[in-house]
Amino acid sequence: MIEDQAEVAFNRPLTSDTWLMGLRSAAISGSALPGQFVMVRVRKGVDPLLRRPFSICGVEGDLFLLLYRVVGKGSAIMTGIAAGGRVSVLGPLGNGFRISEDDGKMVLVAGGIGIAPLLFLAHRLGSREFRFMAGFGSADGIIPVQEVLDLSRPLQVSTDDGTQGHHGPVTDLLQGTLRECGTGSPCSIFTCGPRGMLKSVARIAGKDGIACQVSMEASMACGLGACLGCVVPAAPREARTYYHVCSEGPVFDATMIDWEAV
Repeated sequence: MIEDQAEVAFNRPLTSDTWLMGLRSAAISGSALPGQFVMVRVRKGVDPLLRRPFSICGVEGDLFLLLYRVVGKGSAIMTGIAAGGRVSVLGPLGNGFRISEDDGKMVLVAGGIGIAPLLFLAHRLGSREFRFMAGFGSADGIIPVQEVLDLSRPLQVSTDDGTQGHHGPVTDLLQGTLRECGTGSPCSIFTCGPRGMLKSVARIAGKDGIACQVSMEASMACGLGACLGCVVPAAPREARTYYHVCSEGPVFDATMIDWEAV
């Protein structure tokens, strides 16, 4: 874990409410893994008092990238930070996605801003075989991933209102891809997004006995496991009641979570 005064290389809008920030820190960029996050102090002083968590969505040399949605005071302040400014960053934090040669065909499933850690993963996978799909509410909310990172695979898109791509939830695309895998070809799922979507993806994976890693989103105060503000319920078979998303996640095996209690 590193605390650094990272220099802002750029900070620009991608959609009406989604921004991309590039921060320069060789120490953080050199150690970050897909699925990890940073805690950002958006400005000096005590307002806002707490740091904000953001998934790392990519690394380019000594730059690490943050994809963020403007949803409150902290993220609104971030949009006003110009290139050349500096922000206090703590990270990289948490446990990222676990990748092995036994993963078979990898299926990346994103929902909304949950695409951030999966962009980093997709970029790191390079030429490995994988499918990448993401669901959004409508066409005007689709994040232009080509403006974030160069990816070796196209992004399949679904929208709830049918204004672009598949009309329906992204889990429709997932189930179609899993049917293509067939019984003799192993698949593995990596997913991040709203909890309702994660619950559906975990149910699909569990029904078919497919390995599934989920990156959980949660409000965080410390990012270090001290405040107990970001816990998720553990599955009944686990020898505990809760997990800390910040220190024991944010990436979990889907079978570790009690989805009925989420």
